[in-house]
Amino acid sequence: MKKFNIRKVLDGLTAVSSPSPSPQLGAKENELIPETLQSEHFQLCKTVRHGFPYQPSSMAFDPVQKILAIGTQNGALRLFGRPGVECYCQHESGAAVIQLQFLINEGALVSALSDDSIHLWNLRQKRPAVLHSLKFSKERITFCHLPFQSKWLYIGSERGNIHIVNVESFTLSGYTIMWNKAIELSSKAHPGPVVHISDNPMDEGKLIIGFESGIVVLWDLKSKRADYRYTYDEAIHSVAWHHEGKQFICSHSDGTLTIWNIKSPAKPAQTITPHGKQPKDGKKPEPCKPILKVEYKTTRAGDPFMIFSGGLSYDTVGRRPCLTVMHGKSTAVLEMDYSIVDFLTLCETPYPNDFQEPYAVVVLLEKDLVVIDLAQNGYPIFENPYPMMIHESPVTCCEYLADCPVDLIPALYSVGSRQKRQGYSKKEWPISGGNWGLGTQSYPEIIITGHADGSVKFWDASAIMLQVLYKLKTAKVFEKVRCKEEKPSTEIVDEDPFAIQLMSWCPESRMLCVAGVSAHVIIYRFSKQEITTEVVQLLEVRLQYELNDLESPEGGGDQTPGTSPSPQTTAPQTHTSTSSNSSDGIRDNIPCLKVRSSPLKQSSGYQVELVVQLVWVSGEPPQQISSLAINSCYGLVVFGNSNGLAVVDYLQKTVLLNLGIMELYSSNDPYQRQLRSPRKSRQPSGGLCDISEGSATSEDRCKSPTSAKMSRKLSLPTELKPDLVLLSVCPPRGSIPQDNRDNSFSRSRSSSVTSIDKEAREAVTSFHFCETYNRKADGGLTSSLWVGTSLGTVLAISLSMPPAGEQRLLQPVIVSPCGTLVRLKGSILRMAFLDSTGSLLPSAFEPWYEPNAPANGEERDKVRKRRPVSVSPSTSQELNENQYAVVCSEKQAKVISLPSQTCVFKHNITETSFVLRADVVQMNAGICLACFCANGHIMTLSLPGLRPLLDVNYLPLTDMRIARTFCFTNLGQALYLTSPTEIQRITYSQEVCENLQETLGELFTPVETPEAPNRGFFKGLFGGGAQSLDREDLFGESGAGKAPRSLAQHIPGPGGIEGMKGAASGIVGDLARARIALDERGQKLSDVEERTAAMMASADSFSKHAHEMMLKCKDKKWYQF
Repeated sequence: MKKFNIRKVLDGLTAVSSPSPSPQLGAKENELIPETLQSEHFQLCKTVRHGFPYQPSSMAFDPVQKILAIGTQNGALRLFGRPGVECYCQHESGAAVIQLQFLINEGALVSALSDDSIHLWNLRQKRPAVLHSLKFSKERITFCHLPFQSKWLYIGSERGNIHIVNVESFTLSGYTIMWNKAIELSSKAHPGPVVHISDNPMDEGKLIIGFESGIVVLWDLKSKRADYRYTYDEAIHSVAWHHEGKQFICSHSDGTLTIWNIKSPAKPAQTITPHGKQPKDGKKPEPCKPILKVEYKTTRAGDPFMIFSGGLSYDTVGRRPCLTVMHGKSTAVLEMDYSIVDFLTLCETPYPNDFQEPYAVVVLLEKDLVVIDLAQNGYPIFENPYPMMIHESPVTCCEYLADCPVDLIPALYSVGSRQKRQGYSKKEWPISGGNWGLGTQSYPEIIITGHADGSVKFWDASAIMLQVLYKLKTAKVFEKVRCKEEKPSTEIVDEDPFAIQLMSWCPESRMLCVAGVSAHVIIYRFSKQEITTEVVQLLEVRLQYELNDLESPEGGGDQTPGTSPSPQTTAPQTHTSTSSNSSDGIRDNIPCLKVRSSPLKQSSGYQVELVVQLVWVSGEPPQQISSLAINSCYGLVVFGNSNGLAVVDYLQKTVLLNLGIMELYSSNDPYQRQLRSPRKSRQPSGGLCDISEGSATSEDRCKSPTSAKMSRKLSLPTELKPDLVLLSVCPPRGSIPQDNRDNSFSRSRSSSVTSIDKEAREAVTSFHFCETYNRKADGGLTSSLWVGTSLGTVLAISLSMPPAGEQRLLQPVIVSPCGTLVRLKGSILRMAFLDSTGSLLPSAFEPWYEPNAPANGEERDKVRKRRPVSVSPSTSQELNENQYAVVCSEKQAKVISLPSQTCVFKHNITETSFVLRADVVQMNAGICLACFCANGHIMTLSLPGLRPLLDVNYLPLTDMRIARTFCFTNLGQALYLTSPTEIQRITYSQEVCENLQETLGELFTPVETPEAPNRGFFKGLFGGGAQSLDREDLFGESGAGKAPRSLAQHIPGPGGIEGMKGAASGIVGDLARARIALDERGQKLSDVEERTAAMMASADSFSKHAHEMMLKCKDKKWYQF
């Protein structure tokens, strides 16, 4: 029977009573430690979004401003200028963006959405905003066209009609082209939706309209009738003009291109099937896949370019999507990695009636952006400078570090620059608009992403930019599986066996430790020198959960025969003999993955120091690792799961401690839990699992992922499974789900009989290395490891370290559990330590040194010392208190005074939800505890007082991706993966919010529009040049009347409140400018007065002279002149 615990009941009562912090030592403690952080230091706002636009749907380019816009299926708008200048906006409706049109060189953009609305965006402010919107109620928008330097936007509809909108006022013109007038008697059937509209490059009064069914109409805008109609028996996908306006080209659904002369509507001048097999008997070629888009671009010096997507033969099964470039007699087929969403040809001129001179093609793919250089042979691609390959492999975890050591980014960049691919175009990136911000933020920031393929990427995130520094491939350590048949039967995941689940990084020593989904841990050292490792060093750990033998436990499992306590190398053990000798073929002592046996060449950067693998135990797969920590000062790595924990000395390559969680509790521990009746049920081995459909009831939604019911199958998050809900305990640190865990804090008690005999599984969820007091009687600091569990217990392990130097490699580290220190509600997420003044105590670390330096080199002679932990007992001598421990769980936070172990402050963070991520962070004005809850709230609490400083309902947990990747860091920065391809950075600092306007880049820069092409003397004399059209007379209210009100509703936009805020911040400058302008105006007016007076005097003298001349010549005859 379970012990009755009065403390637990009291904890519950305190939690219900009040969510406010409850000081246990009265007001005296607050007087001792004044808190500098106040609520006015905090404000929450989004800063910048990085990565590839998720599910892109449309694209546009401003050829003068050199800005690229991409719209997505969820109504997002991403704008890109030069590297480092990018912007994210969102349409309120969230409808898909079907088309984008720049007002070229005007700093404005028109977007058309699938909900039949069009919007005008103002790009002249740092945060673009909608100025006007127009919502159509009776028509469905299919195509838009805005001629260069025109304010009249043509809108084609599904019914085949064309409406015209004034983009200045966003009002509809009374001028409408009805489908029946356009086709008249040429077809008895409806021609289908409008798929193309464009005006003749040489005559603005002629409009070409493409209907889906295959009919093209040349419409005369002035006479309001069709000049010509062109009919083809295949559906049309796109139309493009030759710049002289005498020919146009259509792409069709059977893979053909038809070129038409505008004055010969009877049949096409030329029909081409670029990828069709030509039969010898002169018949039509075999039909191909549809050509979805074609562009026809001319050059002065050579042949025109015909560029199109699609059109491949149907027999090319399995062939990747292609873009075809036809130039003269050459045809280049460029294969793409993903399907093509859209493409645009970049040209030297914005004028459609001039030679286009194309120089690049921007191809928007489903998951990538490719820019092809048309000017070089072989059409090489440009190296993409934007951080768009975050999702190269799905992101499984994230870490974020602000204010890291200054030498770290240059070191990572120097090793990463050697990994760059060759063969890119030598030219500069063509999307080069905008200007960088003038932010004063100077501290370095690094983001680390772990991926499903086992890769780890380091990113420079300083000053709201993002640039990849270095990529580490952890899968190189393991044997390659070439086909599914070779896949070892010991694997515990269906796919992505190398996926990164947890990362622990010491930036000062540059030591890195990663835990993978196959219950493996790899420790890396950073080196600037290349080495070859003959044998990868390996430890195999048998971590098991013993139910039957509580009195004499076997240490939670022993080291396998392959594990050696000496520093020498251990060869990888497959233990085939162990499994084959067993009568029933039960897998035992076998790791999930096979470490490579051949020599491993390791280039400069992160190099493998040690691999640790958990093994199968009596047919049971190892549980996935739920918590991980590394400490470079002690030379230790610790990891845990739902079976227990293991402490590994990576310097001596030995396992120091391998214990089940129950054995960490001392015999007289008041928190020790009694085991339920032993039941050997097969445990789910997933930190990342599918939830069986319907298992997450409404009752479970407000509970921690630790309490969710898991199915057996394991899977990793991929964007290919959007409906998948993924769980990991205490993300992003992760934890193992406990099968039917009985946790009175996060699970309601069930009345069913079956729940009574289910075992209580407790997982290790967090670690913290520290120098602290583990016992009340301790007179001095001890090297320690604090362990947090999923049932809210914090336990201590004392570490007795040998002297530094050679002795560290010869003498063993003595590890001894000290029992329970404190108990909280919910799973433990974060622990930290403060000194007696309330300052954060960082973990001890070893400074980085070159591990592969020569034996007699200076680097080897450097004495490596641990960082001293500062303790200033001056003010707390009276209380004999030297430290404060901060412990945060899913439900509450506590501050414990050490060594007395008294709870000084307590705060119940949430009753109905649970905390997903908690971090103790350093702000400019002090330190605080930052929390992100599953109900979407972001909170900060003061330290050590735990006063609430910020509580904002920011982001409901819609996807476990957010839970897995959300992290806070110092100086008010945080991030999460908002989609499978994008990182969203946010700030909770008032100071950063205030300076954000300056930090952001500017999209619009004043640029002169290029001069219009010269018409030439003869074209001007005899006609034939570009014909202009007075659209105002034709489409304005005086000429065309008003459109019906019921057709579309005008909605005024917010007008850019963010932009107004930015303008308000510079109001003094604006007033000064206005004053200067007034002075200038006064000067100009006085100049005008003087000039007027001079002109009047000149006119007087002229009239006088004219009068004298008239008198002189009055009496003369004509022949006398």
